[in-house]
Amino acid sequence: MSPLRLAAVDLGATSGRVMEAVVSVGTGADRLDLTEVHRFPNAGVPIGESLYWDVVGLHREVLAGLRTMARSGPVHGIGIDSWAIDYGLLDRDGSLIGNPHSHRDRRTDGVAGQVLEQVSAEEVYAVTGLQQLPFTTIYQLVASRGSAALEAAETMLLLPDLLGYWLTGEIGAERTNASTTGLFDVRSRTWASGLAERVGIPSAILPPLREPGERVGWVTPAVAVGLDLPQDVPVIAVGSHDTASAVVGVPAAQDQTFAYISSGTWSLVGLELERPVLTEAARAADFTNEGGVDGTIRFLRNVMGLWVLSECLRAWHEQGSGADLGTLLAAAADAPALRTVIDINDPSLLRPSTPGDRMPERLVELARRSGEPVPDDRATLVRSILDSLALAYRRTVRTAGQLAGLTVDVVHVVGGGSQNELLCQLTADACGLPVLAGPSEAAALGNVLVQARALHADLPDLAAMRALVRRTHSLRRHEPRSGLDWDAAESRLASTKDGSTP
Repeated sequence: MSPLRLAAVDLGATSGRVMEAVVSVGTGADRLDLTEVHRFPNAGVPIGESLYWDVVGLHREVLAGLRTMARSGPVHGIGIDSWAIDYGLLDRDGSLIGNPHSHRDRRTDGVAGQVLEQVSAEEVYAVTGLQQLPFTTIYQLVASRGSAALEAAETMLLLPDLLGYWLTGEIGAERTNASTTGLFDVRSRTWASGLAERVGIPSAILPPLREPGERVGWVTPAVAVGLDLPQDVPVIAVGSHDTASAVVGVPAAQDQTFAYISSGTWSLVGLELERPVLTEAARAADFTNEGGVDGTIRFLRNVMGLWVLSECLRAWHEQGSGADLGTLLAAAADAPALRTVIDINDPSLLRPSTPGDRMPERLVELARRSGEPVPDDRATLVRSILDSLALAYRRTVRTAGQLAGLTVDVVHVVGGGSQNELLCQLTADACGLPVLAGPSEAAALGNVLVQARALHADLPDLAAMRALVRRTHSLRRHEPRSGLDWDAAESRLASTKDGSTP
């Protein structure tokens, strides 16, 4: 096949990028190259007591990246993925109503409890199969009941679908991301309209569903002129939840049962299954069943992730005493192992660090409340974060295997966290399993692989996509080491944590 030149728009909660991919499949011609064309920062914007996303600014940056790419050659397709849950509302004219809220906004505090008084947790799980997270879309919409915005809304679009709408003028919702909302029936793979109406959400705002690989539409004439593109450039629905795309990019061999850790601001830890696990044990363990590409299920649990470390770095920088991450990680590698372990999913770690409530001080207070030795310098604090993350990964991988009735052979770590050598080695040690680290840009790779297949590349299934990743990308293998008592650390944590989750 002739090489395809594809644009992957990959948006994270702290940064976004437009990636150029060149994809070619064939004897002696395998290519899966990624080049960063445009990177830009992203962050929640506080206005009064609320926290919003600057989605118009994100759109501007996406256009800038696509324009840069168009100047250097043809663009055969565009795909967009981002974090899940957050959304924009459109009025009857198709205009955005206000700025989308960030899921870290406090407006959802206590809302989950109110909803579960109307519909039991067991019933909600039987329909949606989702982990209980207090900021899920259903709770954000319930928090907006009675607002002028919701009353005027004709359509709700999750963020990748909103950006795709601005490129094409076409409205719809891609299924992997829709499955994260708490408004999606995981068995029938349709909107759970009855559940929405029961909790006071107008089901009419839920847009038509589309599959990964479907064409969203062509770029509009205005977009084509603005970007100097022809009007026949398609925008293709990919696994628009970035974790769904990242799992496509996991370079797993077909003959192994693998767990994955999509490691970034959040860590998504779980298994790829053919059908959801909706048992009472899965609900009690707070596991989620989210949609994957090709009708698969991402059976996983959210772990707080490297957000905690990045917020510490930001706090130290704002205090005028920032430290280089590489230097900190080297010092953390020499710090005492498993000295201080905390519940990395404690709700106190969810909110952004502020001058009066900084993340390092929260961690110290959490250690103190848990009866753990208080970290006395930055190296021991960073080591505590990484040890606690590895411990959470261990617990989650083991529980996922037990609930699904599978024995895990290997753990794949993809995303930005795959570049953290210390965390990957600690994960291997904690899980007692080999860890294969990389690629770091798995979400962008999964994005372009689905695009390439839609444009008739010889990639018939997930196995073929993953084989192409293995042939074109190098991985780092971390073998588990003995010597640390992870069982004792787990027992210590179980005896001190309060059992709550973010």
